Amino acid sequence: MGDFSHIDKDGKANMVDVGDKTPQIREAKAIGIIHLEARTIKLIQENAMKKGDVLTIAEIAGIQAAKRTSDLIPLCHTLQITKAEVKCSIIEKGVQVNTRVKCIGQTGVEMEALTAASIALLTIYDMCKAVDKSMVLGEIALVEKTKTDLKQ
Repeated sequence: MGDFSHIDKDGKANMVDVGDKTPQIREAKAIGIIHLEARTIKLIQENAMKKGDVLTIAEIAGIQAAKRTSDLIPLCHTLQITKAEVKCSIIEKGVQVNTRVKCIGQTGVEMEALTAASIALLTIYDMCKAVDKSMVLGEIALVEKTKTDLKQ
């Protein structure tokens, strides 16, 4: 069935067997943006949202999401993440989320980085929905994916 590794010879869903792969240091970075009204940005900057510190809570939610990606995406492997970093920054049009996830394993962590960005954005949405009805989240993308051999 083409080049899809998550589909078996009968076209059924298949979790890829990575058991024979050599463990490597794997890292992925992702980005996402939520567009907000100017007054919403101001409320976030002033830490005046009723639900609390929007950026800190979004960062924590993103880290938690990275650790739970295999619970959310059916064919993702459970990974032992060694680092999950989520940084939320105010930009002119809203908030930008940058994530970095790292593990030592046999498969990459791009889904974890993308999930972290997505959930951080959704958390911002949830915390701001009472004051901003025009929010748009998106521009979620993988920025970088690397693998490095372990040092002997």
